[in-house]
Amino acid sequence: MAEPLLRVRDLTTRFRTERGWVTAVDHVSFDVEVGETVAIVGESGSGKSVTAMSILRLIPEPPGRIEGGEILFAGQDLRKLSDAQMRAVRGNRIAMIFQEPMSSLNPALTVGKQIAEPINLHRGTPWKAALKKAVELIDRVRMPDAASRVSAYPHQFSGGMRQRAMIAMALACEPQLIIADEPTTALDVTVQAQILDLLQDLSRKANSALILITHDLGVVARYADRVVVMYGGRVVETAPARELYAHPRHPYTMGLMASVPRLDSDTTQRLVPIEGTPPDLSAMPPGCAFAPRCRHATARCHQERPVLQEVGPRHQKACFVDV
Repeated sequence: MAEPLLRVRDLTTRFRTERGWVTAVDHVSFDVEVGETVAIVGESGSGKSVTAMSILRLIPEPPGRIEGGEILFAGQDLRKLSDAQMRAVRGNRIAMIFQEPMSSLNPALTVGKQIAEPINLHRGTPWKAALKKAVELIDRVRMPDAASRVSAYPHQFSGGMRQRAMIAMALACEPQLIIADEPTTALDVTVQAQILDLLQDLSRKANSALILITHDLGVVARYADRVVVMYGGRVVETAPARELYAHPRHPYTMGLMASVPRLDSDTTQRLVPIEGTPPDLSAMPPGCAFAPRCRHATARCHQERPVLQEVGPRHQKACFVDV
């Protein structure tokens, strides 16, 4: 088999706080194949976004730092690159779409100039040709009247249009990998579906791999090829999307599934919440991070930390209990 496009191994990222060092990403490992869509799911504070920022080495130092692990992209360890080499990767070979486009777009520059900038910077394309390419990209993300949109400013766009502009910017240099961090958080439901359909369609046409960070299991079911489930900064389960939905093996994943309404089930069936609260990352339990909330937990779960183990074809879980 060909090597994965992205191979993350034992990635650990920590932050210094008033309460001491906090491990936000704790020995995280996963792969992304060429052209594959991988969803990273979990509750707020599970480490999803910090994992994405770590891959692109966007962790502010101080207070944070990447303490260990490998980030192998196309066979090259991104942690070993110089700052200049890393800048040549960002926006060129790996692009990121952030949660809130209004805070990611420069309010003082036209949208067209912001889309054209990576083309000019990374490809050496003259500004006039880069702006022409920006018009094509705005049209490709299905924004009407593309020729006039290049001269508009972010505040003149709706939320959905700003997110389309971010997608156009991400696609500008035809990256091998796109990381989308909760790309539809601030949008209404109908616009969410349009943006996700567009992102999936364009990434597949470009044969770009996609990491989709979300807490929405409905999004995962529709768009992901494979799923990485995180809890307390750790990966607790990973499997092909269909396999995960049909046969979740970790109690936390099972709890997530049980807390989501389904149209194909009895409408009188009550949703089952996950009792308790997410762990305090500055005071993690010694064993499994989910053990204090898990009704299947044993004494071993509270004392030892489980590691990811194979439980089926391309299916891994970090759990001592067979449920």
